[in-house]
Amino acid sequence: MLPFQEFQHALGRHLRDPRQAPRPAGVPARRMAIYNELLFNNLTGFLDACFPVTRRVLGEHRWRRLNRAFFREARCHAPYFREIPREFLDWLPQDSGPQWLNELAHYEWVELALDVMDVATPAHDPQGDLMAGIPVLGPALMNLAYAWPVQRIGPDYRPRKPHQTHLLVYRAADDEVQFMELNPVSARLVDLLRGGNQHGQGVCMIIANELGHADPHAILNHGAAMLTQLLAAGAILGIKP
Repeated sequence: MLPFQEFQHALGRHLRDPRQAPRPAGVPARRMAIYNELLFNNLTGFLDACFPVTRRVLGEHRWRRLNRAFFREARCHAPYFREIPREFLDWLPQDSGPQWLNELAHYEWVELALDVMDVATPAHDPQGDLMAGIPVLGPALMNLAYAWPVQRIGPDYRPRKPHQTHLLVYRAADDEVQFMELNPVSARLVDLLRGGNQHGQGVCMIIANELGHADPHAILNHGAAMLTQLLAAGAILGIKP
């Protein structure tokens, strides 16, 4: 290994873990300390912005220790700063805190992921019949299922028992990320719509058959109302032209 490469590796080891890895020879201590602080603060700035609730529920000391462990241990592969939170999620150990911590962090990351998602708006007819036509979902959308009520977790509420939670998260026409809590049936409806090849009525009949419902027409009525609600909220754009 060339001397300059050896220096680079030594510098990298020290930046990741300045307490354990010695500072490379010839680098002034004061300058090295400033550089260490700048890099770590740059990293934590992206994490703080993406995970404000996780930071508050853990407390400043535990949060910073977790940040430091990530900086020290993770081997990030994405070249973009905006991918730092995703890399943090991939690294985050399951035993980093309460049982719901990883799901809470994922829930917070989803907003950033949808905000920067690069997708094209599909062709659609906003005035079409949602039951007779094939509904078109917004392209920046995630239909999520969690074991914990992540949308309620905060400094004043920390659940003790799991509670199945379904959340539809999407970027509306005004580019604002919106969150909608669903029940299992409406979550299944959205899941079927994502296939993009079923008429609204057909999707509702699939659900009625899956439920073994005695009155399929009741499911059709509820399904039509849900489709209208999703259209009004901006999660559905219209139908395929």
